[in-house]
Amino acid sequence: MLNKYPWWKNLLIILVMIFGVIYALPNIYAPDPAIQISGESSREVLEPAQMERVNAALEEAGVDYFGETLEDGRALIRLRDQEAQLRAKSVVQRALGDGFVVALNLAPNTPAWLAAIGAQPMKLGLDLSGGVHFLLEVDTVTAVNNRLRTLTTDYKRDLRKQRIRGIVSLEDDHIVGKFASEKLLDQAVQVMRENFSSLVRSTEQEGDQYLLSAALPESEVRSISDDAVSQNLTTLRNRVNELGVAEPLVQKQGRNRIVVELPGIQDTAAAKRILGKTANLEFRLEARADEPAREKFEFRDKERGSANAWLEKRVVISGERVSNARASFDENGLPEVNISLDSQGGTLMHRATRDNINRKLGVLFIERKSRTIGYEEDEYGYEVPIKEKYNIKEIISLATIRAALGTQFRITGLDSSVEAAELALLLRAGALAAPVDFVEERTVGPSLGAENIALGVKSVQIGLVLVLVFMLLYYRVFGIAADIALALNLVLLIACMSILSATLTLPGIAGIVLTVGMAVDANVLIFSRIREELKNGLTPQQAIKAGYERAFVTIIDANITTLIVAVILYAVGTGPIKGFAVTLSIGILTSMFTAIVVSRGIINLIYGGKNVSKLSI
Repeated sequence: MLNKYPWWKNLLIILVMIFGVIYALPNIYAPDPAIQISGESSREVLEPAQMERVNAALEEAGVDYFGETLEDGRALIRLRDQEAQLRAKSVVQRALGDGFVVALNLAPNTPAWLAAIGAQPMKLGLDLSGGVHFLLEVDTVTAVNNRLRTLTTDYKRDLRKQRIRGIVSLEDDHIVGKFASEKLLDQAVQVMRENFSSLVRSTEQEGDQYLLSAALPESEVRSISDDAVSQNLTTLRNRVNELGVAEPLVQKQGRNRIVVELPGIQDTAAAKRILGKTANLEFRLEARADEPAREKFEFRDKERGSANAWLEKRVVISGERVSNARASFDENGLPEVNISLDSQGGTLMHRATRDNINRKLGVLFIERKSRTIGYEEDEYGYEVPIKEKYNIKEIISLATIRAALGTQFRITGLDSSVEAAELALLLRAGALAAPVDFVEERTVGPSLGAENIALGVKSVQIGLVLVLVFMLLYYRVFGIAADIALALNLVLLIACMSILSATLTLPGIAGIVLTVGMAVDANVLIFSRIREELKNGLTPQQAIKAGYERAFVTIIDANITTLIVAVILYAVGTGPIKGFAVTLSIGILTSMFTAIVVSRGIINLIYGGKNVSKLSI
């Protein structure tokens, strides 16, 4: 029988329609402005008593909030508008003090039953929904000082090799050497000239001491600062990628600042903690009792509690030599981080451990933190904390070397699986070359303006209505089938973008408008072919069958060539261009399905298997 789908094909169309509606449904639930509270580290969790203090502070300040939740030591508080967000952040941060991160967020409103089956709203780009904006400042002074400390250590080592006695230290931004005779001074200058030729040197005599002062030239200071900003830019991009944020913006601003904008991120507190964490590892041997160059650090010992241990000042390797890091669990179910080193790091580690079997190797965790020393009002009249920076250094592992280590080993002694996951992420993404400070944090509105967004959405609506009316008037009953298929095409497009976590941008809306035109274009080809077959004398049922079958090849050719162009745009484009390409690619695939399969299924239900003498086309 002509133009009749088998039952399974009709069932498939119905299932696809239900699938599209369900997975497109979350997009009608707009998110709420919110603040998110979490500890600065995985060891700090928000307790119910602290949550009560937060609620009391918000009520006292007159901030209208609702829907607060406390789960796994982290809290989410929903607010009525973005203005209340900023006030709530200021109030809560002061109420909790140091130790907690209060970040701006957008809290989803997807119903639980939809979330349970993995249905989530599609992600919107910064130009549509805005997002979270961070302005970070790179502490380039610390980068320069780190370079000077390294040069000082290397210079002292070279003097010892040459058996040149003197006192060498780092004073402010100068390497200063003090020697007992002019001969020793001349020898020290010669070593510096040969091995550290870029340093700017000066000598003088002060009483019975001969002084050597050296500093980095201004060009090298500038180069170190620029390199630190560049490396931090790369590291922050890696960290953002690890967070799984779609279409983020990470770019340099000015000489030493970096802008990070994250659209639609759900855990902004974790993002802020991970982005700004200046954490690194140093692997050092435990110092012998008679070792003069040693330092004392606190050691987190799970059995004995807090203790102290001495490590050599010499660093075997640092976190910069880590090529990969993964969190897992050891044979006792305790968290650990599996480390892979690069070739140079593996060589250094093997050399150090091979010669020190049965000695202990310490893993020193270094982190830059800040504490509140007061408050001041910002330009909007909100109280913001005045921060003082400080460094913490503690040993997280001190294990006996049983055999020479190579490029792979593991770190134990971590408090929780969350801490292990964060440490692995930071090591995997790379260490920051210099500390970064949060200069500004805010939620950003759509970068292209609400009016442009409204116009973009309006263009889709107008285009859709005009196409629907044209198809209905020009093709009558067949136009109704095309209109239903077109509506389903938009639903499927939104559903697919939501499932694939594709990001919709304003150029993506342009892709949707283009998809609307292309979707009916296929039906226009089919319906025109049916009209031609009727003129050629075929019966209505034969004309329907011939129209769909003979137009199929033309439709496939036209859509495949457009799809190839979209794939090329995605491969070579960036940002908004990719957004357009993604929307267009998905739209092509869904429109081919609806225009060919769905529209014919509707026509079959109307005309299939019936004795029809005339078609309403």
